[in-house]
Formats: sequence, structure tokens, C-alpha cells
Amino acid sequence: MNYLLAENLTKVYGVKVLFENLDFSINKGQKIALIARNGAGKSSLIRILVGLDSSDKDGTVRLQKGVKLGYIEQDPQLNENDTVLESVLHTENPVIAVIQRYENALLQHELHPSEQSQKMLELCIEAMQHHQAWDYDTKIKQILTRFKIANLHQPIREMSGGEKKRVAMAGVLIQEPDLLIMDEPTNHLDLEMIEWLEEYLRQTNLTLLLVTHDRYFLNNVTTEIVELENGTLQRYRGNYEYYLEKKAELQANMKTETEKAQKLMKKELEWLRTQPKARTTKAKSRIDAFDHIEEKAQQKTKEDELSFDGMSAARIGNRTIEMYHLYKRFGNQIILDDFTYVFKRRDRAGIVGKNGAGKTTFLNILAGLEKPDEGKILIGQTLVTGYYTQEGLQMKEDKRVIDVVRDVAEILPLKKGKYYTAAQLLDHFMLPYSMHQNYASTLSGGERRRLYLLTILMKNPNFLILDEPTNDLDLITLNLLEDYLLQFEGCLVIVSHDRYFMDKLVDHVFVFEGNGKTRDYPGNYSRYREAKAEEEQAEREKILAEKEKTAALPKPEKTDENTTANKAKTKLSFKEQREFDQLNKEIEQLEAEKEQLSQQLNLGSGSHDELMKWANRLSEVVQLLDTKTDRWLELSEFV
Repeated sequence: MNYLLAENLTKVYGVKVLFENLDFSINKGQKIALIARNGAGKSSLIRILVGLDSSDKDGTVRLQKGVKLGYIEQDPQLNENDTVLESVLHTENPVIAVIQRYENALLQHELHPSEQSQKMLELCIEAMQHHQAWDYDTKIKQILTRFKIANLHQPIREMSGGEKKRVAMAGVLIQEPDLLIMDEPTNHLDLEMIEWLEEYLRQTNLTLLLVTHDRYFLNNVTTEIVELENGTLQRYRGNYEYYLEKKAELQANMKTETEKAQKLMKKELEWLRTQPKARTTKAKSRIDAFDHIEEKAQQKTKEDELSFDGMSAARIGNRTIEMYHLYKRFGNQIILDDFTYVFKRRDRAGIVGKNGAGKTTFLNILAGLEKPDEGKILIGQTLVTGYYTQEGLQMKEDKRVIDVVRDVAEILPLKKGKYYTAAQLLDHFMLPYSMHQNYASTLSGGERRRLYLLTILMKNPNFLILDEPTNDLDLITLNLLEDYLLQFEGCLVIVSHDRYFMDKLVDHVFVFEGNGKTRDYPGNYSRYREAKAEEEQAEREKILAEKEKTAALPKPEKTDENTTANKAKTKLSFKEQREFDQLNKEIEQLEAEKEQLSQQLNLGSGSHDELMKWANRLSEVVQLLDTKTDRWLELSEFV
């Protein structure tokens, strides 16, 4: 069944034609990724498909009648005066509308209890029961919890850009659209959220069109890749891995064709130079053919691009950066607690952790922009640091693109006396020669990021720090950056939510777990996730075995001797161990109570007072489960 059909779409900006007479369709069950270079027209095409823009000519977009469309844009525009609850539940779906009225009535009754508020709450509970909305309400809270949205009554105007993106995404997922279109959904999400979203989209039956540079996301979620290149669409019916294979084949064929064209062009040139001024019809046809051959011969292949093989970073001595017993905190938030590490030559470290765990603060300390509260940092005399920050490039409005790079350096040295010029590198990173005299202030967001990246690389550092370098970079640029970093001979420290990028470049991972605790895992990000999963599985098996053992044997009396043995056996204190054991029981009881309350509310067999009591208790139980589960996970790490 066809969900969406677009025909004869055209988009032109000034003299630049992004695409012309383009046809595109989405069928039920397809999970499609749209990929292209920055500036090729991905977002323009998406906006036309969702109805936020129109084709410049007589193009049409038709959405199948009855198909519910959900759209998550790159920078969502939410009503600043709405609360989180109003924003995520803003829909015509009658069930969600009932839930919204119930949540508002519950809040009003809690803040201003009265006969009127109680009566209103009772009516809302009846409506919840009538629409069997309790399970749906629980599902909504689960999605919001996954996106770490806790305060449902917080105004949107008080939220950061990343928080707004998560609210917008939660709001669309809650509506359960038939067709979901997403523009860079992984931006502003931490790795845990990305992995949950990936699993959610992979398992659901919804139809999907997305734009993303997250290659694991592409590989694991999508079943079809559509590439927008030179104004045309090329479909690859497979995931990202399949796309790479087929693209490589196409490039190999193109290279063969180009080599043939170059040989033919030489022959044609010799023929043209020997011909008299008068042109016969046959001669004219050969001249036309020559123009076509010349065009083919001038095509660039991947092998024609610059290579960073033989790159020469600034000389690095025996000492790079040594950090001993570092402590750092902001108020009650502990960032580092007795952190010690000595960076080795050609160290390649990744840094992961939840948002707010202190990753960027650590990078600032590493770069010398912030000082630790306590501890010692020793820096090698030959160290040249390059620090790519999230804030991006601060430049003068009247500075030209080429001058921004030349102000840093004229050349990037290679081995054996070779080098690349600033102009060559700009062209290599898709800022072509035709743009070099443009003012940097006229560049797009993605072009600015590339220019900023080049100003860091042109310093020829031997200690490179990258804070979320993959944001706003397309797949082509990501591959160019990875090519550079794979040849980089200095130390490399990366914070990134791009798992593919991390796996390709790092050989160990610092995990910021919160409250100043860090762990160093050998291997790349995927190996860390495997180790973490193994640890969690071992914990579950250990807890299950202990439960079975406890159930089978009579409980011994608690003595000082047993307490001492217990302390020696675990890292938890006796009090914490008791809390942990109690949490297992409480969580199990709460899960059973939640199930019972949901059934009672859906049956609707109670009185008004009973229904209201059960509804209030269900909300309490859901919140208690979230709190106690988080505490259980925290304590389980030390069992």
C-alpha cells in the first residue's frame, strides 16, 4: 500500500538547482534513510514532503487518506508558553485528550482540593475507564522517562534546545503515527537514549523516513537507502552495509569508464587538431561526442582525492599529559573524584556518559581551560593541543573563507617534505575553490563546522581533543575526517554520541558514571557495551541465585560475625545491602500492584471514590517504580 507519493518536485535557490522533476514514494512498512552531502537538498525535500514547503513548479505530494503522519524536525518549534504535558499531549487523538484532561484535573486537585476539583477528577477517571486509557497513560510515562523528561508541568520556555528536541520526539512517538519522518533524530540524545530509540523503531511496525548521519542507526533500523546526488535519487534496497557495497561497485565502474574516456579524449584531441576549419556533418557529430567524452574524463573518483597517508604530526616527546589525583566539583555535583591517568603516545581514548556527567568539563581541564579543585597535571614541553569544542568557530563577519584557514597556517606538512595547502584542504573537505573568496559569515551551519574543523587540523597538533565533532557533518565529511584521524600519529581524545565513529577510532573508553566515578574499559565503544551487558547479566544471575539460595535455606541469625563477612563479601555497607535486598521485594510488589490497579480501572466496577483512589495510587506506583528501579541499578553495581 502506498502511503505517500511525490511527483515532479523541483527546488531552486537563486541559480542553484537542488533537484528538478523529482519523483519519490513511500510504501507501508518501508524504513527508508535519505542521505546526501550537506547542501544537496535533504532538508528541503523533507519539508516539501511534510507540507512545510512547496515545489517551485507544479509538483505534487499526496498522502494516502487515513494515514497519520508524524514529523520530528531537526530544530523543533514548540509553543514556548506550553508546559511539557501540554506539548506532548497536543493531539486530536481522543484517548490522549482524555489523558491530558485527567492529568490536569489530578494536578488541580492536588494543588487546590475542593468538592468541585474532586468532582472534575471523578468525571475524568470515568472517561479514562471508558476509553481504557490507563495502559496508554503508563506507556506515555515510560516514553517520557526514556527521554529523561520528569517534570510534566515545566514550561517549554525554561528548557534547553536539547530538552525541547526530546519533548518534541516524545510527543510524536506518543501519537503512534503510521508514517514517521525524522530529521537528524539522534542529535541532542545521549548514547543510552539513542540505543533505546534504535530498538524501539526497529521493533515497531511503523513506516519510517529519516535523515541521520548515525551509521549504526542506519544499519540497524533502515531497510532501504535513498541517496540524493546531483539532483537525482538513487535507491539501494538494503541497509547501510549493503549501500556501501553497491556504492563501491558503482565507483569502481565509474573509474573504469573515466579511464576509458581519458584514452578516448587523447585520440579525439589528435583528430580535432588535424582537421580543416570546414566541418562536415560527420565531423560535427564527432565534436559533440568529444564534449561528452571530455565530461566523463573530468569526473573525480574517490582515488583522485587527497590522501592523509604519510601525514606528519608535530613531534611529540615522551611526556604528553599526566593527571594525578584530580578532584573537581560544581556545588553538590562531583565531576572528578581522585582521577589519575597518564596519556601515552598515540593514545586513542573515547569518553562516554550521560548528559551532565561532566564530559565537557573534563575536556576543558585536559585542554587547560579549567583547573581542577585538587590534583596535579604535568604537560610535555613539545605538546601542541588542538581542541574542537561544541561552541564552534568564532570569526569576524568580514573574514574570507581562505583567510580563516591561512590565519592558522598556510600548509599542512606531510612526511618527506611534502605538504597540502590551505586551499587544497578546503576543497578536500567540500569547501571548493569557488567558495574560498566568500565571506565566512555566509556559510551554512554544516559548512561552518567543516571550516572550524580545518582550523584545528591546520595547527598540526599532536594532542587532539574533539567534543562532539560529528554534529552537523554529513556522511561524506565524516568519512574524510575519519580518514585523517586514522592516519593521525598523536594522542586522540573523543567525546561523541556517534557509536560508529567511536568504534572506528578509539582503543579504550572512559565511562563517566556520575558522582565523580569513572571507569576505563579496554576496546572500542561496542566492546564496552558488550562488557557492560555481560556485567548486568552476571548481576541478574547472581541475584537470582541468591534469591533461590535464601528461599531454600533458613535465615541465619544476624551477628557481628555475619555482618563482617557480608562487608568483606560485597562493596556495599550492611545498611546498603539490606536496602538492596528490600528493593528487590518492593519492586516486585509494586509491579504486581500496578497490574492489579490497571485491571481494576479498566473494569470500572468500583464506585467514584474507589476509581479516584485507584487512579491516584496508580500514578504514585509508577513514580515509585521509576525511583526505586534507579536506586536498585545504582546499588547493583557494587553487589
